[in-house]
Amino acid sequence: MALTEKPNDYGGVEFWSNPERTGWLTKQGEYIKTWRRRWFVLKQGKLFWFKESSITGASRPRGVIPVSTCLTVKGAEDILNKQYAFELSTKKGTMYFIADSEKEKEDWINSIGRSIVQHSRSVTDSEIVDYDSKR
Repeated sequence: MALTEKPNDYGGVEFWSNPERTGWLTKQGEYIKTWRRRWFVLKQGKLFWFKESSITGASRPRGVIPVSTCLTVKGAEDILNKQYAFELSTKKGTMYFIADSEKEKEDWINSIGRSIVQHSRSVTDSEIVDYDSKR
């Protein structure tokens, strides 16, 4: 089962304009576990990646992850035995990334973490059950 959405499902996000965060990361392939360097763009709750860093409205992402499907983002040096590694976990699986420095790794973890919190499905009042109030 794929972790990512179809690359043409951008949810109306203009990824080329004023992104929240951009940068090069090395990403492990989903099916073939090779490492590839990709340009990542975080905007409006979606993490896109591209082959090139010059992004325009005509650019086509190589993939996109809606952060609302993400459960955790955390360091993964010990798991991968690679410096500056981190992981992004969804219900369907885990993706691994390698940043260029400790600062880049921490900045990506913080940015993605903030985005997860902002875009996670909030609990509505109708979903809260208080058994104490039902006497």
